[in-house]
Amino acid sequence: MLGKILLLPVMGPISGLMWIGEQIQERTNTEYDAQENLHKQLLSLQLKFDMGELSEEEFDAQEEELLLKIQALELEEESRLALESEEEEDYLVQSEFIDVSEENQVYQEQGVFVKEYEGNENLVLSP
Repeated sequence: MLGKILLLPVMGPISGLMWIGEQIQERTNTEYDAQENLHKQLLSLQLKFDMGELSEEEFDAQEEELLLKIQALELEEESRLALESEEEEDYLVQSEFIDVSEENQVYQEQGVFVKEYEGNENLVLSP
């Protein structure tokens, strides 16, 4: 108990990262399992139809339902990936390089600005 308390500043963040990783893995497995289960159900449905256990109308209705569920999962995955990529793009920093001649021009323009207002006594500078 005392060891856990003493190691908390070091082990706390590590434990938190491990928990986050486990949650991500669990969600990924759940989503993968859901899609895999739907494909298995579709295959089972096809086998039942081939063996004559289902009529064509029942097969068509159940097949359409399963295909719609699979399509919904795929669309959800695509939208999640698109959202993640947009979030990553927000964090990207684009570096902008200024040519040396442009840099000199900027400094020269600042000097002109200072000279323009140097002699003006009515100018009030705000903090």
